[in-house]
Amino acid sequence: MNRCKNVYNFFVHEVTHNKCFHTLSVDKDENNLLHLVGQLAPTHKLNMVTGAALQMQMELQWFAEVGKLVRPKEREAMNKNKETPLMVFRREHENLRKEGEVWLNKTADSYTITATLIITIVFAAAITVPGGNKEDTGYPTFATKLGFNIFIVSDAISLFTSTTALLLFLSILTAHYAEEDFLYKLPNRLILGLVMLFMSVTTMLIAFSATLYIMFGQEKSWILIIIAAITCLPIASFMTLQLPLLVDLISSTYGRGIFRKQSDLRIAS
Repeated sequence: MNRCKNVYNFFVHEVTHNKCFHTLSVDKDENNLLHLVGQLAPTHKLNMVTGAALQMQMELQWFAEVGKLVRPKEREAMNKNKETPLMVFRREHENLRKEGEVWLNKTADSYTITATLIITIVFAAAITVPGGNKEDTGYPTFATKLGFNIFIVSDAISLFTSTTALLLFLSILTAHYAEEDFLYKLPNRLILGLVMLFMSVTTMLIAFSATLYIMFGQEKSWILIIIAAITCLPIASFMTLQLPLLVDLISSTYGRGIFRKQSDLRIAS
């Protein structure tokens, strides 16, 4: 079945008053409307979104949305092959589900390595504070400096957010990858993981910049300007490279999506 969102929105929300009348007919194979929606979309329709996981999510959204139009008995109706609409959906989308699993595994694995490296760096930085400790009291030498406080807060935030990101990405790697997981569960984890990773990268760079300022730039204001400018470079690079994926995930999961009205997009097990 073709996925024409504009035709669907116009037909369902503008033209049709009795939204069940067009679901009563079946084809020669006794497929009702939900059976047809359960079939895999054409390639050019799938390619409208990036990544197999988001393609699987879009297919689930279509199946759940049209499932709201049919009567309950039609959701369990069988065609000539003794298949319900959900059985057709799972058979048709098995390869796409596997491709989505591979895509999410590779993505989460890459981010897991990044989060682990950040944890290692910021944990080591917290132990070996800039300037060392006083021999008589054991307190950090620059404990009263503003730059040191910025370093401590930024380093702690980076450690906690990178650890959270690591746990989220690990939860993706160990997920069961059922069809319904691609609708909300897996995208939510990836979104939160990316947000936490961005925060950890940003605060790690702030902590590093604060260290440079404490050690070399307290009496030289021009050094602060250079440090701030250089710090913005990797942050801007990270946003440029990863923000499109994050925007696509948020738009597909929380936005208005492919339908005019946001639906409770759930698929029955």
